[in-house]
Amino acid sequence: MFKSVLMIEKALTSADVEFVTTLHGDEQVAFHILLQPRGDQADRLLRAIDDIALGELDEAAHERDTPEGKDAAALGQQALEVSLAALRAAGGAAEGRLIEDHPLDALKALVAEVGADEVIVLTDPHYVEEFFHRDWASRARHKVGVPVLKLFSHSKAQ
Repeated sequence: MFKSVLMIEKALTSADVEFVTTLHGDEQVAFHILLQPRGDQADRLLRAIDDIALGELDEAAHERDTPEGKDAAALGQQALEVSLAALRAAGGAAEGRLIEDHPLDALKALVAEVGADEVIVLTDPHYVEEFFHRDWASRARHKVGVPVLKLFSHSKAQ
């Protein structure tokens, strides 16, 4: 069975699930999800810049309302459960966990633990981090020892 580690920051949408579950054709894939809620990743200014770059001015103005800390963890756990259920419903094997600190260390450890064949980073665009190659995918390529595929979420999770 092909093993894929999937790094996400919010619940997978149906389009995201369809995309990742069909990437390898008929080959069976076991997904291992790592989810770090958006509020625990970057500071508000960087998130607001990303929102503005995407033309989402209303979201930029409300970045201060993005849950952080324990509130982000509770929403993250819910997003993780929704994502796992969606992957399983699509016929994939799936397990997952939340990341609280040091996402790349957690990624490297999980890749080694499960013997992953690839890493898929599936997030909204993060223009500032991407420009400076400080986004998860860019940094992971130097750490994990397996191919890293960077994908953008297809649509907003509802």
